[in-house]
Amino acid sequence: MKSYLRLSRFFLFPLCVVWLCVCQGLQAQESLEAILQRVPKAPPGVPVPPLPEGPLHYATAEGMDIEVSILARGLIHPWGLASLPDGSFLVSEREQGLLRVIRDGILDPEPVAGLPEVRGGFWTGLLDIVLHPGFTNNRLVYMTYNKPLGEKTSTIAVLRGTWDGKALRNVEDIFIADPGVAGSSPLLFDQQGLLYVSFYGGSEDAQDLAQLRGKVLRLTDSGMVPADNPFIKTPGARPEIFTFGHRTTQKMVLHPETGEIWSLEMGPNGGDEINILKPGANYGWPLVSLGRDYAGPWQSKEFKKAGFEDPVVYWMPSISVSGMTFYTGDKLPLWKGDLLVGGLRMGEIPATGHLQRIRFNANGEEIRRELLLTDLRQRIRGAYQGADGFLYVLTDENDGALMKIGPLP
Repeated sequence: MKSYLRLSRFFLFPLCVVWLCVCQGLQAQESLEAILQRVPKAPPGVPVPPLPEGPLHYATAEGMDIEVSILARGLIHPWGLASLPDGSFLVSEREQGLLRVIRDGILDPEPVAGLPEVRGGFWTGLLDIVLHPGFTNNRLVYMTYNKPLGEKTSTIAVLRGTWDGKALRNVEDIFIADPGVAGSSPLLFDQQGLLYVSFYGGSEDAQDLAQLRGKVLRLTDSGMVPADNPFIKTPGARPEIFTFGHRTTQKMVLHPETGEIWSLEMGPNGGDEINILKPGANYGWPLVSLGRDYAGPWQSKEFKKAGFEDPVVYWMPSISVSGMTFYTGDKLPLWKGDLLVGGLRMGEIPATGHLQRIRFNANGEEIRRELLLTDLRQRIRGAYQGADGFLYVLTDENDGALMKIGPLP
């Protein structure tokens, strides 16, 4: 049954592309039949082996051997993870619309109570999780989710609730996007305690400052608009917008030394990229891209253009980037300062998910890259540094797991 579900997900990919096209209003320009004809059908790939019991040992490029332990199993397409100060984790299950808790490496069988109704489905549901910078004192948790707006329509909302150790209390929506807004919608708090959230922008809406699609928003921790947002005085622009011209932002993290916001963005067939967010900047989608359309042609005629920000890292072919973290702990000393990026699949081939480690020089320029966990063939949802200094990785599978990476004992 699991093999059938895994294969069916890949065969359904062209239909999901069609659905995205329809949502963006492209059906007026091209029939559904024409879209189906030009989108190649994904191959079945090779069988994905079950995760071994572990622990697993690997030699790595920097001369540091690592141990990978398979912790909590039984997660259904986990999406977001937050590491709590007590060593436990909050994990969102996207399609299920459930919030789960992992304690001592064991998944609690009971979902966390207190969430509102979530519209779950393919690429929709319960999404990212972050803790308020003052979590130790206020216990506030923030999440993005697909909020139902009637029988067939939903949008992305940002909720805030108080974690009491077992459930979320006093849950409220602090920001609700326009009807039809969708996407992975990652969250991030900056060094000033301001909250960022991003929405999918599959079409020219990403260039329209009157629309929320394809934008990164900057909000206060209560969902209000900061007085110094870059477009707050621009006629016709949404005052929440911080940057625009984005396709599908998957994760945002703070650089541990500069405090800059690094944003991970999924391209089409190629063109995955990492951008450094600057107030009011335009990142080019869909006018400039390093990727190809799923049918093969280049997405855009130009790879760069005056007025658009260039990425600092990019992928061709795409690895379907999913999440990332800068490693700053002491458990893996030879990786300190490196960026760990999760990939769901490479070059449109199923069962090629893995983790990548990227090293930069003092100027923030990439100098080398290493592929990790390729033998597991798992869809890697993202990498996270735990409160204990270990590295944690989620697998985005029907039987998803949390894996712990540390030094050999």
